Amino acid sequence: MDFTNFNFHSKIIAGVVEAGFTQPTPIQEQAIPKIMQHRDVMGLAQTGTGKTAAFGLPILHQLMKGRRGCVRALIIAPTRELAEQIHTSLNLLGQQSGLRSVTIYGGVGINPQISKLKRGAEIVVACPGRLLDHIRQSTIDLSKLDILVLDEADRMFDMGFLPDIRRIVKCLPVKRQTLLFSATMPKEIRHLAQELLQNAETVQVDTVAPAETVTHALYPVPQHLKTDLLLKLLQQTDTESVLVFTRTKHRAKRLGEKLDKSGYRAASLQGNLSQSRRQAALDGFRDGKYQILVATDIAARGIDVSQVSHVINFDMPDTTDAYIHRIGRTGRAARSGDAFTMASDEDKLMVRTIERALGSPLERYHLEGFDYSVPAPKRATQPARRPTQPKLQKSKTRSKFRGRRTISSAGQR
Repeated sequence: MDFTNFNFHSKIIAGVVEAGFTQPTPIQEQAIPKIMQHRDVMGLAQTGTGKTAAFGLPILHQLMKGRRGCVRALIIAPTRELAEQIHTSLNLLGQQSGLRSVTIYGGVGINPQISKLKRGAEIVVACPGRLLDHIRQSTIDLSKLDILVLDEADRMFDMGFLPDIRRIVKCLPVKRQTLLFSATMPKEIRHLAQELLQNAETVQVDTVAPAETVTHALYPVPQHLKTDLLLKLLQQTDTESVLVFTRTKHRAKRLGEKLDKSGYRAASLQGNLSQSRRQAALDGFRDGKYQILVATDIAARGIDVSQVSHVINFDMPDTTDAYIHRIGRTGRAARSGDAFTMASDEDKLMVRTIERALGSPLERYHLEGFDYSVPAPKRATQPARRPTQPKLQKSKTRSKFRGRRTISSAGQR
C-alpha cells in the first residue's frame, strides 16, 4: 500500500512526494481512511509513529474544498515545541495546497499572532492557555470550525490542561469532526473522549518497544552523589551528543548550569525559559553547538534529534512508557546508542517494573575509581523524596539490587 491508495487531492499528493513519504505507517494506514470518511477517531499511538501525518493529510485534503481565509481546523497540543513541529509538518505536506497554518502559544508576544489571524488562516495549531487568551479577547473566530484535533491528550492531562480544554470546546461549533490522539488512555482521557467524540472509531498501534540498537545500563548510586557520578561518567565515556533527563525543571536548570561550569557545552530545556531561549537550546543541540541537553519529560516532548549517542536518566522516570520514550531518542536509524539510568534506593520498585517491561534485567554497573561512600551533607534537612512508585504498581519487590558489575570505563561493556 502507498499514499496514492488514499485518493488525496493531487496537490496533497504532490506534498507527500516532496516530503519523501513512500509507505504509510500502521497508524496512518488505519486512521486516514476513517478520518477521510468524516468519522470521529480516537487514536492510540506514541510519538514517532507518524500520527501527525495520520491526521494532517486527511485534514489538508478536506480543506482543499470549501471556504478559505477562515479557521476550519484547530489542532491543540500540550507544548510549544510540539505545536511548532505539527505546524512545520503541515506546511511541508501542504506546500502545494495554498492552505495557511498559524501557531498560537504563550511565551511570545500575542500581537504578531493576532496579525496573522487577521490575515486569514485555515489551520490553527495552539496550546490551550494562549488559545483561551485569544478567545477571551475575541481575536480568533472559531465559528466556522470543521475539525478539532487533540494531540497527546494524556500529556495535556499530566500538565493540568483538561479544564482549559473543556472551556475551549464550549466555544466551538457542536457540529464538527473531532480527533483525539493519546499514547496512553488513563480514565480521565477516556471520560474526555466520551464527552467529545460521537460514535468514534478507535485505531491503535502496538506500544513502541525499545530499539534493539540501544544498550541499557543501570548505575545504582545515592541520590546526593548523582551529579558527581554524572560528571565522572561523562569524563570516561566517548559521547557525541547526550540527552539528560531530570524529574523537575528546577533540577534541569541547575544541572545544565553545573555542566556548563564544568566545561561542557550544555544547555537546559525546561518550562521557565522564554520561547526564544527554548528554541535556541533545541537548535543548538541539533546543530552541535551544545553537546549536552538537560530536559524534563514535558519539555523534551517532540524532540527529534537523530544523532543522540547517549540518553542518561539522571532521575528515574515514573512509568515504563516514559522510560521507552526517553531511550527511544538514541539508537535511531540503525545507529547504536546507550541508555544510562541512575537509580537510588527509592527507585527499586520502578527498576523492577521497567525490567519486567523489557523482559530482561538491567545490567548493573559500578564505576571504578568513584567514591560511593561519601556521606550526604548534614545541611540536607529536608525529608527524603518519596519512593518512585510505578503507576498502578502495588506488588512488593526485593529490597536489594542484584549483583553489580565493576567497570573502569562507562564505555566498556
